[in-house]
Amino acid sequence: MDRVKPLLSCCALLCVCCTSASPGAISGRAVPQQAPPSATPAVTPPVPAPDSVTTERARYAREVLTSIAGHESEPAGQVFKNVKALTDIPASRLVAIMNNGYGRSLGVSCTHCHVAGQWDSDSKPQKQIARDMAQMVVTINGQLLANIKNLKGPQAIVNCTTCHRGAVKPALNMQ
Repeated sequence: MDRVKPLLSCCALLCVCCTSASPGAISGRAVPQQAPPSATPAVTPPVPAPDSVTTERARYAREVLTSIAGHESEPAGQVFKNVKALTDIPASRLVAIMNNGYGRSLGVSCTHCHVAGQWDSDSKPQKQIARDMAQMVVTINGQLLANIKNLKGPQAIVNCTTCHRGAVKPALNMQ
């Protein structure tokens, strides 16, 4: 019973297919191949190096995933201690949500809310703040936005990024 949308959208998957597949692979039709010009070498834009926070988040995510090897598909509430929300989703999905959802939305590493290696500890107040903010989002999306008439789009939502925009302190202006 997975209630969380996939982390990659269809558009992201399509873009990967479009850029990596041959032109005929997507349409199913044969497309004549053109030889690349030999005089102009292909120029690949440089890929920016990940910052230290992104690297640290990825390292902790790998550590946690390694520690639950063989249990990734089991419900997060059965695999991890002290999980109070998202208990029914697969354990590996919870790690991805924490890493890519919360961490990226606030521009922080796992240790902003957690004690490294003691992931179930509630000793950092930021962990309870995140839980309370997640409940606020549920209330806004499920009750408040649903009552606003004439919103554009079939299902208006807010999430962490709506306010935080990659920073711990929520954006208070749009300069």
